[in-house]
Amino acid sequence: MTDVLIAGAGPTGLLLAAELALAGVGATVLERRRGPGLPRPVGLQPRTAELLDMRGLAPADQELDGPSGHFAGLPVALDHGVWQTRYPRVLNRTQDDVEAMLAAHALALGAVIERGHEVTAVDVDADGVTVDGLRARWLVACDGAHSTVRRLLGVPFPGRTETYVATLAHIRLAAASALVPARAAHFSQVTRQVDGYWSMLTPLGDGGHRFVFGSTTKQPGRDAPVSDTEVTEALTALYGAETRLGEVYGASRFNDATRQLTQYRHGRVLFAGDAAHIHPPLGGQGLNLGVQDAMNLGWKLAATVRGTAPSGLLDTYQAERHPAAERVLRHTAAQRVFTAPNRGENVEALREIVVDLMRLPDANRYFSGLLSGLGLEYPGARRVPDLDLTTASGPTRLSALLHGGRGLLLDLGDHSVPPGFTGQVDHVRAATADPGYRGRLLLVRPDGYAVDPAELGRWFG
Repeated sequence: MTDVLIAGAGPTGLLLAAELALAGVGATVLERRRGPGLPRPVGLQPRTAELLDMRGLAPADQELDGPSGHFAGLPVALDHGVWQTRYPRVLNRTQDDVEAMLAAHALALGAVIERGHEVTAVDVDADGVTVDGLRARWLVACDGAHSTVRRLLGVPFPGRTETYVATLAHIRLAAASALVPARAAHFSQVTRQVDGYWSMLTPLGDGGHRFVFGSTTKQPGRDAPVSDTEVTEALTALYGAETRLGEVYGASRFNDATRQLTQYRHGRVLFAGDAAHIHPPLGGQGLNLGVQDAMNLGWKLAATVRGTAPSGLLDTYQAERHPAAERVLRHTAAQRVFTAPNRGENVEALREIVVDLMRLPDANRYFSGLLSGLGLEYPGARRVPDLDLTTASGPTRLSALLHGGRGLLLDLGDHSVPPGFTGQVDHVRAATADPGYRGRLLLVRPDGYAVDPAELGRWFG
Protein backbone atom coordinates (compact mmCIF):
# COMPACT_ATOMS: atom_id res chain seq x y z
CA MET A 1 0.00 0.00 0.00
CA THR A 2 1.34 3.41 -0.93
CA ASP A 3 0.31 6.76 0.48
CA VAL A 4 -0.82 8.42 -2.75
CA LEU A 5 -1.52 7.14 -6.25
CA ILE A 6 -1.43 9.72 -9.04
CA ALA A 7 -3.13 9.05 -12.36
CA GLY A 8 -1.24 10.77 -15.16
CA ALA A 9 2.43 11.64 -15.72
CA GLY A 10 1.93 15.03 -17.29
CA PRO A 11 3.49 18.11 -15.69
CA THR A 12 0.77 18.30 -13.02
CA GLY A 13 1.08 14.69 -11.90
CA LEU A 14 4.88 14.67 -12.00
CA LEU A 15 5.28 17.84 -9.97
CA LEU A 16 2.71 16.64 -7.46
CA ALA A 17 4.61 13.36 -7.08
CA ALA A 18 7.82 15.30 -6.49
CA GLU A 19 6.16 17.54 -3.89
CA LEU A 20 4.83 14.53 -1.99
CA ALA A 21 8.14 12.68 -2.14
CA LEU A 22 9.97 15.80 -0.97
CA ALA A 23 7.76 15.74 2.13
CA GLY A 24 8.48 12.06 2.78
CA VAL A 25 5.16 10.77 1.45
CA GLY A 26 5.07 7.71 -0.81
CA ALA A 27 3.81 8.61 -4.30
CA THR A 28 3.30 6.35 -7.31
CA VAL A 29 2.36 7.75 -10.71
CA LEU A 30 0.39 5.58 -13.14
CA GLU A 31 0.81 6.59 -16.79
CA ARG A 32 -0.72 4.99 -19.87
CA ARG A 33 2.01 6.24 -22.23
CA ARG A 34 5.25 4.29 -22.33
CA GLY A 35 7.31 7.16 -23.68
CA PRO A 36 7.26 10.94 -24.03
CA GLY A 37 4.45 12.72 -25.78
CA LEU A 38 4.65 15.07 -28.72
CA PRO A 39 7.04 18.04 -28.52
CA ARG A 40 4.05 20.30 -27.98
CA PRO A 41 5.09 23.93 -27.40
CA VAL A 42 4.26 25.46 -24.05
CA GLY A 43 5.04 28.76 -22.45
CA LEU A 44 6.12 28.79 -18.82
CA GLN A 45 4.49 31.87 -17.37
CA PRO A 46 6.55 33.95 -14.93
CA ARG A 47 4.77 32.64 -11.83
CA THR A 48 5.29 29.04 -12.94
CA ALA A 49 8.98 29.75 -13.45
CA GLU A 50 9.14 31.20 -9.92
CA LEU A 51 7.49 28.09 -8.46
CA LEU A 52 9.94 25.78 -10.22
CA ASP A 53 12.83 27.94 -9.00
CA MET A 54 11.57 27.39 -5.43
CA ARG A 55 12.46 23.72 -5.89
CA GLY A 56 15.83 24.32 -7.49
CA LEU A 57 14.72 23.48 -11.02
CA ALA A 58 16.34 26.67 -12.35
CA PRO A 59 14.21 27.61 -15.36
CA ALA A 60 16.55 30.62 -15.67
CA ASP A 61 18.95 28.28 -17.45
CA GLN A 62 16.58 28.31 -20.41
CA GLU A 63 16.76 30.95 -23.13
CA LEU A 64 14.57 33.93 -22.29
CA ASP A 65 14.24 35.19 -25.84
CA GLY A 66 10.77 35.07 -27.31
CA PRO A 67 7.32 36.58 -26.97
CA SER A 68 6.55 38.22 -23.63
CA GLY A 69 3.01 36.92 -23.52
CA HIS A 70 -0.20 38.40 -24.81
CA PHE A 71 -3.87 38.91 -24.10
CA ALA A 72 -6.03 37.71 -27.00
CA GLY A 73 -3.21 38.34 -29.44
CA LEU A 74 -3.65 42.09 -29.10
CA PRO A 75 -0.55 44.00 -30.26
CA VAL A 76 0.57 45.22 -26.84
CA ALA A 77 3.46 43.61 -24.98
CA LEU A 78 2.73 42.69 -21.37
CA ASP A 79 5.25 44.16 -18.92
CA HIS A 80 5.78 41.43 -16.32
CA GLY A 81 8.76 43.26 -14.82
CA VAL A 82 6.47 45.55 -12.82
CA TRP A 83 5.73 42.58 -10.55
CA GLN A 84 9.29 42.40 -9.17
CA THR A 85 10.08 39.02 -10.70
CA ARG A 86 13.27 37.40 -11.92
CA TYR A 87 11.26 36.01 -14.86
CA PRO A 88 9.86 38.99 -16.77
CA ARG A 89 9.19 36.96 -19.94
CA VAL A 90 7.36 33.79 -20.88
CA LEU A 91 9.84 30.92 -21.26
CA ASN A 92 9.41 28.94 -24.46
CA ARG A 93 9.61 25.20 -23.81
CA THR A 94 8.06 21.99 -25.11
CA GLN A 95 5.85 19.78 -22.99
CA ASP A 96 8.05 16.69 -23.41
CA ASP A 97 11.02 18.76 -22.24
CA VAL A 98 9.14 19.96 -19.15
CA GLU A 99 7.91 16.43 -18.42
CA ALA A 100 11.44 15.04 -18.67
CA MET A 101 12.70 17.67 -16.22
CA LEU A 102 9.91 16.99 -13.74
CA ALA A 103 10.15 13.21 -14.07
CA ALA A 104 13.87 13.30 -13.27
CA HIS A 105 13.13 15.56 -10.31
CA ALA A 106 10.39 13.26 -8.98
CA LEU A 107 12.45 10.09 -9.40
CA ALA A 108 15.46 11.65 -7.67
CA LEU A 109 13.25 12.36 -4.66
CA GLY A 110 11.99 8.78 -4.49
CA ALA A 111 8.67 8.90 -6.33
CA VAL A 112 7.73 5.89 -8.49
CA ILE A 113 6.54 6.23 -12.10
CA GLU A 114 4.84 3.18 -13.64
CA ARG A 115 4.56 3.67 -17.39
CA GLY A 116 2.36 1.51 -19.58
CA HIS A 117 -0.29 1.33 -16.84
CA GLU A 118 -3.72 2.33 -18.08
CA VAL A 119 -6.20 2.92 -15.27
CA THR A 120 -9.27 0.70 -15.78
CA ALA A 121 -10.93 0.41 -12.35
CA VAL A 122 -11.25 2.72 -9.34
CA ASP A 123 -12.92 1.78 -6.08
CA VAL A 124 -13.21 4.34 -3.28
CA ASP A 125 -14.04 3.66 0.36
CA ALA A 126 -13.76 5.54 3.65
CA ASP A 127 -10.15 4.45 4.27
CA GLY A 128 -8.61 4.72 0.85
CA VAL A 129 -8.71 3.93 -2.84
CA THR A 130 -8.06 0.81 -4.92
CA VAL A 131 -6.91 1.34 -8.49
CA ASP A 132 -6.58 -1.81 -10.60
CA GLY A 133 -5.77 -3.79 -7.46
CA LEU A 134 -3.27 -1.21 -6.14
CA ARG A 135 -4.16 0.16 -2.73
CA ALA A 136 -3.48 3.73 -1.56
CA ARG A 137 -4.73 6.13 1.05
CA TRP A 138 -5.44 8.79 -1.58
CA LEU A 139 -5.78 9.09 -5.35
CA VAL A 140 -5.15 12.29 -7.29
CA ALA A 141 -6.49 12.40 -10.85
CA CYS A 142 -4.08 14.34 -13.05
CA ASP A 143 -5.07 12.41 -16.17
CA GLY A 144 -6.10 15.24 -18.42
CA ALA A 145 -9.14 16.65 -20.13
CA HIS A 146 -10.54 13.20 -20.91
CA SER A 147 -9.87 11.94 -17.38
CA THR A 148 -10.47 8.22 -17.00
CA VAL A 149 -10.77 8.59 -13.23
CA ARG A 150 -13.45 11.23 -13.64
CA ARG A 151 -15.36 8.99 -16.04
CA LEU A 152 -15.08 5.85 -13.89
CA LEU A 153 -16.37 7.71 -10.84
CA GLY A 154 -19.16 9.35 -12.80
CA VAL A 155 -18.17 12.84 -11.69
CA PRO A 156 -20.02 15.51 -13.71
CA PHE A 157 -17.86 17.95 -15.71
CA PRO A 158 -20.17 20.89 -16.37
CA GLY A 159 -19.43 23.65 -18.84
CA ARG A 160 -19.55 24.55 -22.51
CA THR A 161 -18.76 22.16 -25.33
CA GLU A 162 -16.38 23.12 -28.14
CA THR A 163 -17.33 25.41 -31.00
CA TYR A 164 -14.27 24.57 -33.12
CA VAL A 165 -11.47 22.05 -33.50
CA ALA A 166 -8.04 23.35 -34.46
CA THR A 167 -4.74 21.73 -35.38
CA LEU A 168 -1.24 22.05 -33.99
CA ALA A 169 1.49 20.72 -36.30
CA HIS A 170 5.26 20.73 -36.03
CA ILE A 171 6.50 21.05 -39.59
CA ARG A 172 9.54 21.64 -41.75
CA LEU A 173 9.16 23.72 -44.88
CA ALA A 174 10.64 22.83 -48.25
CA ALA A 175 10.15 26.44 -49.39
CA ALA A 176 8.78 29.62 -47.82
CA SER A 177 7.16 32.74 -49.24
CA ALA A 178 7.74 36.23 -47.89
CA LEU A 179 4.56 35.81 -45.81
CA VAL A 180 6.22 33.23 -43.56
CA PRO A 181 7.60 34.90 -40.39
CA ALA A 182 11.39 34.92 -40.35
CA ARG A 183 11.69 34.85 -36.56
CA ALA A 184 9.70 34.32 -33.38
CA ALA A 185 7.77 37.43 -32.46
CA HIS A 186 4.81 38.66 -30.46
CA PHE A 187 1.64 36.66 -31.07
CA SER A 188 0.08 39.53 -32.98
CA GLN A 189 2.93 39.51 -35.53
CA VAL A 190 2.78 35.80 -36.46
CA THR A 191 -0.97 35.38 -36.99
CA ARG A 192 -2.96 35.46 -40.24
CA GLN A 193 -6.58 35.14 -41.38
CA VAL A 194 -7.36 34.36 -45.02
CA ASP A 195 -10.43 32.86 -46.74
CA GLY A 196 -11.87 31.33 -43.59
CA TYR A 197 -8.52 30.05 -42.35
CA TRP A 198 -6.72 31.45 -39.30
CA SER A 199 -3.21 30.56 -38.19
CA MET A 200 -0.13 31.21 -36.14
CA LEU A 201 3.18 30.16 -37.71
CA THR A 202 6.28 30.45 -35.53
CA PRO A 203 9.90 29.55 -36.40
CA LEU A 204 11.40 27.29 -33.71
CA GLY A 205 15.07 28.05 -34.33
CA ASP A 206 15.98 24.48 -35.32
CA GLY A 207 14.70 24.66 -38.88
CA GLY A 208 11.19 23.69 -37.84
CA HIS A 209 8.01 25.68 -37.45
CA ARG A 210 5.06 25.47 -35.09
CA PHE A 211 1.91 25.75 -37.21
CA VAL A 212 -1.40 26.32 -35.44
CA PHE A 213 -4.38 26.62 -37.74
CA GLY A 214 -8.11 26.24 -38.07
CA SER A 215 -10.91 26.89 -40.51
CA THR A 216 -14.41 28.26 -40.21
CA THR A 217 -15.56 25.97 -43.03
CA LYS A 218 -13.51 22.78 -42.59
CA GLN A 219 -13.97 21.24 -39.16
CA PRO A 220 -12.13 17.95 -38.60
CA GLY A 221 -13.16 15.52 -35.89
CA ARG A 222 -11.45 15.93 -32.50
CA ASP A 223 -9.67 12.58 -32.91
CA ALA A 224 -9.18 12.63 -36.68
CA PRO A 225 -5.57 12.07 -37.78
CA VAL A 226 -3.71 15.07 -39.21
CA SER A 227 -2.77 14.46 -42.83
CA ASP A 228 -0.05 16.06 -44.93
CA THR A 229 -2.75 17.05 -47.43
CA GLU A 230 -4.67 18.98 -44.77
CA VAL A 231 -1.54 20.83 -43.64
CA THR A 232 -0.54 21.61 -47.24
CA GLU A 233 -3.97 23.04 -48.05
CA ALA A 234 -3.83 25.33 -45.03
CA LEU A 235 -0.27 26.46 -45.79
CA THR A 236 -1.17 27.28 -49.40
CA ALA A 237 -4.29 29.23 -48.44
CA LEU A 238 -2.52 31.23 -45.77
CA TYR A 239 1.03 31.67 -47.07
CA GLY A 240 0.77 31.20 -50.83
CA ALA A 241 1.68 28.46 -53.29
CA GLU A 242 5.38 29.32 -52.92
CA THR A 243 5.24 27.92 -49.37
CA ARG A 244 5.68 24.15 -49.60
CA LEU A 245 5.54 21.52 -46.90
CA GLY A 246 8.64 19.43 -46.29
CA GLU A 247 7.42 17.17 -43.49
CA VAL A 248 5.10 16.96 -40.51
CA TYR A 249 6.96 15.59 -37.49
CA GLY A 250 4.24 15.83 -34.89
CA ALA A 251 0.61 16.91 -34.84
CA SER A 252 -2.43 17.00 -32.58
CA ARG A 253 -5.88 18.58 -32.27
CA PHE A 254 -7.33 20.91 -29.66
CA ASN A 255 -10.62 22.72 -29.14
CA ASP A 256 -12.18 25.56 -27.18
CA ALA A 257 -14.34 23.58 -24.74
CA THR A 258 -14.66 25.17 -21.29
CA ARG A 259 -15.48 23.01 -18.26
CA GLN A 260 -14.75 22.87 -14.54
CA LEU A 261 -15.54 20.47 -11.74
CA THR A 262 -17.77 21.89 -9.05
CA GLN A 263 -15.72 20.12 -6.38
CA TYR A 264 -12.04 19.13 -6.66
CA ARG A 265 -12.37 16.55 -3.89
CA HIS A 266 -14.61 13.48 -3.93
CA GLY A 267 -13.91 11.51 -0.79
CA ARG A 268 -10.40 10.10 -1.04
CA VAL A 269 -10.02 11.28 -4.64
CA LEU A 270 -8.74 14.72 -5.63
CA PHE A 271 -8.57 16.29 -9.08
CA ALA A 272 -5.92 18.63 -10.49
CA GLY A 273 -4.86 20.11 -13.81
CA ASP A 274 -6.95 19.44 -16.92
CA ALA A 275 -8.81 16.68 -15.09
CA ALA A 276 -10.36 19.45 -12.99
CA HIS A 277 -10.71 22.24 -15.58
CA ILE A 278 -10.33 22.82 -19.31
CA HIS A 279 -10.43 26.01 -21.37
CA PRO A 280 -9.33 27.36 -24.75
CA PRO A 281 -5.52 27.53 -25.16
CA LEU A 282 -5.55 31.33 -25.29
CA GLY A 283 -2.82 33.18 -23.45
CA GLY A 284 -0.84 30.00 -22.72
CA GLN A 285 -2.51 29.04 -19.44
CA GLY A 286 -3.06 25.26 -19.44
CA LEU A 287 0.20 23.73 -18.20
CA ASN A 288 0.73 26.67 -15.86
CA LEU A 289 -2.63 26.25 -14.18
CA GLY A 290 -1.90 22.56 -13.57
CA VAL A 291 1.58 23.17 -12.17
CA GLN A 292 0.16 25.78 -9.81
CA ASP A 293 -2.54 23.28 -8.72
CA ALA A 294 0.21 20.78 -7.88
CA MET A 295 2.25 23.28 -5.87
CA ASN A 296 -0.84 24.29 -3.91
CA LEU A 297 -2.01 20.75 -3.25
CA GLY A 298 1.29 18.97 -2.64
CA TRP A 299 2.25 20.29 0.78
CA LYS A 300 -1.34 20.23 2.02
CA LEU A 301 -1.93 16.62 1.02
CA ALA A 302 1.47 15.61 2.42
CA ALA A 303 0.64 17.13 5.80
CA THR A 304 -2.73 15.36 5.72
CA VAL A 305 -1.08 12.00 5.00
CA ARG A 306 1.51 12.52 7.77
CA GLY A 307 -1.21 13.50 10.23
CA THR A 308 0.29 16.94 10.93
CA ALA A 309 -2.27 19.00 9.00
CA PRO A 310 -4.43 21.36 11.03
CA SER A 311 -8.17 20.97 10.65
CA GLY A 312 -9.43 22.17 7.28
CA LEU A 313 -6.03 22.53 5.60
CA LEU A 314 -6.88 20.21 2.71
CA ASP A 315 -10.16 22.08 2.17
CA THR A 316 -8.16 25.20 1.29
CA TYR A 317 -7.07 23.48 -1.94
CA GLN A 318 -10.66 23.76 -3.21
CA ALA A 319 -11.13 27.20 -1.67
CA GLU A 320 -8.01 28.62 -3.34
CA ARG A 321 -7.59 26.78 -6.61
CA HIS A 322 -11.20 26.54 -7.80
CA PRO A 323 -11.57 30.36 -7.99
CA ALA A 324 -8.12 30.61 -9.61
CA ALA A 325 -9.17 28.29 -12.43
CA GLU A 326 -12.57 29.95 -12.66
CA ARG A 327 -10.76 33.23 -13.27
CA VAL A 328 -8.76 31.67 -16.13
CA LEU A 329 -11.93 30.25 -17.64
CA ARG A 330 -13.44 33.74 -17.61
CA HIS A 331 -10.51 35.55 -19.20
CA THR A 332 -9.97 32.87 -21.86
CA ALA A 333 -13.67 33.25 -22.68
CA ALA A 334 -13.10 36.99 -23.05
CA GLN A 335 -10.13 36.36 -25.33
CA ARG A 336 -12.32 34.25 -27.62
CA VAL A 337 -14.21 37.43 -28.55
CA PHE A 338 -11.07 39.09 -29.90
CA THR A 339 -9.55 36.03 -31.59
CA ALA A 340 -12.67 34.70 -33.33
CA PRO A 341 -12.41 34.62 -37.14
CA ASN A 342 -14.66 36.95 -39.12
CA ARG A 343 -14.97 39.53 -36.35
CA GLY A 344 -17.63 42.12 -36.97
CA GLU A 345 -17.22 45.87 -36.79
CA ASN A 346 -18.49 46.00 -33.20
CA VAL A 347 -15.75 43.64 -32.04
CA GLU A 348 -13.16 45.61 -34.01
CA ALA A 349 -14.27 48.79 -32.26
CA LEU A 350 -14.04 47.13 -28.87
CA ARG A 351 -10.65 45.72 -29.81
CA GLU A 352 -9.29 49.21 -30.55
CA ILE A 353 -10.48 50.52 -27.20
CA VAL A 354 -8.96 47.59 -25.27
CA VAL A 355 -5.65 48.02 -27.10
CA ASP A 356 -5.57 51.69 -26.04
CA LEU A 357 -6.48 50.66 -22.50
CA MET A 358 -3.68 48.07 -22.33
CA ARG A 359 -1.13 50.76 -23.14
CA LEU A 360 -1.92 52.50 -19.84
CA PRO A 361 0.53 51.37 -17.13
CA ASP A 362 -2.08 50.37 -14.55
CA ALA A 363 -4.15 48.46 -17.08
CA ASN A 364 -1.06 46.74 -18.51
CA ARG A 365 -0.13 45.70 -14.97
CA TYR A 366 -3.60 44.22 -14.51
CA PHE A 367 -3.46 42.18 -17.72
CA SER A 368 0.13 41.15 -17.03
CA GLY A 369 -0.77 39.90 -13.55
CA LEU A 370 -3.77 38.06 -14.95
CA LEU A 371 -1.88 36.17 -17.66
CA SER A 372 1.41 35.60 -15.83
CA GLY A 373 -0.10 34.43 -12.53
CA LEU A 374 1.94 37.04 -10.68
CA GLY A 375 -1.19 38.95 -9.71
CA LEU A 376 -2.92 35.96 -8.12
CA GLU A 377 -3.71 36.28 -4.44
CA TYR A 378 -5.61 33.95 -2.13
CA PRO A 379 -7.72 35.09 0.81
CA GLY A 380 -5.16 36.05 3.45
CA ALA A 381 -2.21 34.86 1.33
CA ARG A 382 -0.08 37.00 -0.97
CA ARG A 383 2.85 36.21 -3.26
CA VAL A 384 6.27 37.25 -1.94
CA PRO A 385 8.89 38.15 -4.57
CA ASP A 386 12.17 36.24 -4.63
CA LEU A 387 14.00 38.56 -2.26
CA ASP A 388 17.78 38.87 -2.13
CA LEU A 389 18.77 38.03 1.45
CA THR A 390 21.82 38.00 3.67
CA THR A 391 21.92 35.37 6.39
CA ALA A 392 24.59 34.29 8.88
CA SER A 393 25.75 31.84 6.19
CA GLY A 394 26.07 34.53 3.53
CA PRO A 395 23.97 35.85 0.64
CA THR A 396 21.03 33.82 -0.64
CA ARG A 397 17.56 34.21 -2.12
CA LEU A 398 14.13 33.47 -0.70
CA SER A 399 13.58 30.78 -3.34
CA ALA A 400 16.67 28.91 -2.14
CA LEU A 401 15.27 28.77 1.40
CA LEU A 402 12.18 26.99 0.01
CA HIS A 403 14.01 24.21 -1.83
CA GLY A 404 13.15 21.76 0.93
CA GLY A 405 9.42 22.30 0.48
CA ARG A 406 8.84 23.38 4.08
CA GLY A 407 7.16 26.47 5.42
CA LEU A 408 9.44 29.34 6.41
CA LEU A 409 9.35 31.83 9.27
CA LEU A 410 11.57 34.58 7.86
CA ASP A 411 12.66 37.24 10.34
CA LEU A 412 13.86 40.33 8.46
CA GLY A 413 14.06 42.39 11.65
CA ASP A 414 14.36 41.37 15.29
CA HIS A 415 11.14 39.60 16.18
CA SER A 416 10.11 37.03 18.74
CA VAL A 417 8.72 33.79 17.37
CA PRO A 418 4.90 33.74 17.37
CA PRO A 419 3.01 31.77 20.02
CA GLY A 420 2.70 28.11 19.15
CA PHE A 421 5.99 27.89 17.26
CA THR A 422 7.48 24.44 17.83
CA GLY A 423 9.70 24.06 14.77
CA GLN A 424 6.93 23.09 12.37
CA VAL A 425 8.49 25.47 9.82
CA ASP A 426 12.08 26.56 9.18
CA HIS A 427 13.13 29.67 11.12
CA VAL A 428 15.66 31.93 9.42
CA ARG A 429 16.93 35.37 10.39
CA ALA A 430 18.09 37.47 7.47
CA ALA A 431 18.47 41.00 6.18
CA THR A 432 17.17 42.47 2.95
CA ALA A 433 17.67 45.79 1.23
CA ASP A 434 14.14 45.69 -0.16
CA PRO A 435 12.31 48.61 1.49
CA GLY A 436 8.96 46.85 1.16
CA TYR A 437 10.09 43.94 3.32
CA ARG A 438 12.98 45.21 5.45
CA GLY A 439 12.25 44.70 9.15
CA ARG A 440 9.23 42.44 8.65
CA LEU A 441 8.39 38.99 9.98
CA LEU A 442 7.07 36.74 7.19
CA LEU A 443 5.41 33.35 7.39
CA VAL A 444 5.89 31.89 3.92
CA ARG A 445 4.06 28.76 2.80
CA PRO A 446 5.90 26.11 0.74
CA ASP A 447 4.23 27.52 -2.39
CA GLY A 448 5.70 30.98 -1.83
CA TYR A 449 2.64 32.78 -0.47
CA ALA A 450 2.95 34.75 2.78
CA VAL A 451 0.29 34.50 5.46
CA ASP A 452 -0.14 36.23 8.83
CA PRO A 453 2.49 34.85 11.27
CA ALA A 454 -0.20 34.91 13.95
CA GLU A 455 -1.95 32.17 11.91
CA LEU A 456 0.95 29.72 12.22
CA GLY A 457 -1.34 27.14 13.80
CA ARG A 458 -3.98 27.49 11.10
CA TRP A 459 -1.52 26.63 8.33
CA PHE A 460 1.05 24.39 10.01
CA GLY A 461 -0.58 22.96 13.12
